[in-house]
Amino acid sequence: MSQLFINREKEIEFLKERHNSKKPEFIVLYGRRRVGKTALAVKFLDGAKGIYFLSSKEGDRENIGSFSRESASFLSDPAFADAEYKDWFSVFSALTSHIKFSEIEKKEKIAVVIDEFPYLIYSNSAIPSIFQRIWELLLKEKNIMLILLGSSVSVMESDVLGEKSPLYGRRTGDWNVAPMQFPALSKFLPGCGMEELINTWFVIGGMPEYLLQFDPNLGFFGNVEKNMLKKGCYLYNEAEFLMSEEFREPKNYKLILRAISFGKNTAGEICGNTGLDKGMVSKYLDVLKGLRLIFEELPVTASRQSKNRRYSIADPYFNFWFRYIYPNKSELEAFRTPEVLGAVKKDFGNYSGRLFEQFIMDSVRDKTLLPEISFSRISRWWHKGNEIDIVAVDDEKKEILFVECKWKENVDGEDILYGLKTKSALVEWHNNERKEHFAVFAKSFKKKAAGCYDLKDISRMLAKAQ
Repeated sequence: MSQLFINREKEIEFLKERHNSKKPEFIVLYGRRRVGKTALAVKFLDGAKGIYFLSSKEGDRENIGSFSRESASFLSDPAFADAEYKDWFSVFSALTSHIKFSEIEKKEKIAVVIDEFPYLIYSNSAIPSIFQRIWELLLKEKNIMLILLGSSVSVMESDVLGEKSPLYGRRTGDWNVAPMQFPALSKFLPGCGMEELINTWFVIGGMPEYLLQFDPNLGFFGNVEKNMLKKGCYLYNEAEFLMSEEFREPKNYKLILRAISFGKNTAGEICGNTGLDKGMVSKYLDVLKGLRLIFEELPVTASRQSKNRRYSIADPYFNFWFRYIYPNKSELEAFRTPEVLGAVKKDFGNYSGRLFEQFIMDSVRDKTLLPEISFSRISRWWHKGNEIDIVAVDDEKKEILFVECKWKENVDGEDILYGLKTKSALVEWHNNERKEHFAVFAKSFKKKAAGCYDLKDISRMLAKAQ
C-alpha cells in the first residue's frame, strides 16, 4: 500500500462493499482539498472496471468532450469520442447503450467516477437537475456505481446532499473523507519521535498531501523552514490558493482568520481586532463555519441558546499559516526566512499550547486516548474567568472527565491535578450525583500522580489504538 493510503482501509472497504452489492449505487465522496479523495478513487479503480473523469471549470461543452474521450478509452472505441453530444444526457445515453458497456455490465459492476463535481455546477447551475434525470432514466436500473467527488464541502452538502437539491434522496451512500488520524503520521515520517510528530501535527495536521512534503531527516524546524517559510515551496502559498478557490473577495475572511489564529476567539474580540462591524463579522463567521474552516464552541454544559461562543480555526495548517506566514509575507518575499523562523521558534510555545489542547481533545474524541472513558459531549469549559481545557460528559451514566493540557516539560502534575479538582467544583452539572475522572497531559512531569500522562504514556496509548 502506498503512503497515500495509510489508514484509508475503511474508505476502500466501504467502496468495495458498495461495488460488490447487488444493486446500482450512487455514492457521494466529499472533503476539503488535499485530503486524498482523488487518490482514494483512483486506488479503488485499480480493482474495479470503470471510468475516471476530472471535471474542469471550462463549461459543459469542454467537459462533455473530455468525458466522451475517457468513455471511448473505457469502451475501446475511439469513434465514441468523435461523435458530437449536445448535452450530458446524450453522452450518458450513448455510453449506457453502447454494446461494449452492455457486455461489461453483464459480468461486473461499472464504476463511473466524476471528480470535482462542483466545477460542473459552477459552469451550469442546472447540473444537479440534469444528473437527477440521468440517474432516474439511464443509470438506476444499470449495473453501475456512480461516484461524485467534490472538494467544496458547502456545494456538495447543499447542491448534492441538501434537501433542496434535485439529487436529494438519490444517493445510496456518502462519505466525508477526513484528514488522517494522528497515529498515521508515524508512517509518513518514520523514525521521528513523539514530540516531533506532535509538533508536526500542530502545523500541518493530518493532510496526506502536506505530510508528503515533510522529510523525516530534516527535523521539525528544518521542515518548517524548507517547506513552509520559503517562497516557492508548496505550503508557502497553499492557504492563499485555497482561499481564492472558495472566495472571490477573501480579504475580510483573511482578517478574521488571522485574528482567530492570534487568540481572538469571541465575536467581540474579532470585531475589535479587524475593525469590521458586528453584523459583517457574524455573516463571515457563518460562511467560514459552513466551509469547515472554523468551528464554534460553547462551554460543554451550556445550552445551545447561549451566546457565550468562541471560534477556533479547524485546521492546524491554516492556524499556522495565518499566525506566521500571512503576517510575515513581506519579510518572506524579501527572502528573510531565517529571521521569520527565529520569530516562529520564539513564539512557538504560545502557539503550540492551544494546539496541544486541540490535539488531546481530538484524540480523546476518537478514542485513541483514554478509550475506556465514554462521553456524549466534549468541549472546553469557561465561566467568569475560570477555564478548563477539556470537559467531557456522559449524560446517561452521569460521568464527567476534566482534563488539563500542558505542552511543557517537568510539569508539577500533583499541583496541576489539585488545581483541576478545585476548578471542577465550579462546573455545575449533576454535582451531587456525578462520577468524576481527572487527567493531566504534558511532555514530562517532575511530580507525576495518578491520572498524569506524559509523552511515553501518550505514545503507548496511541500505539495500542492502531
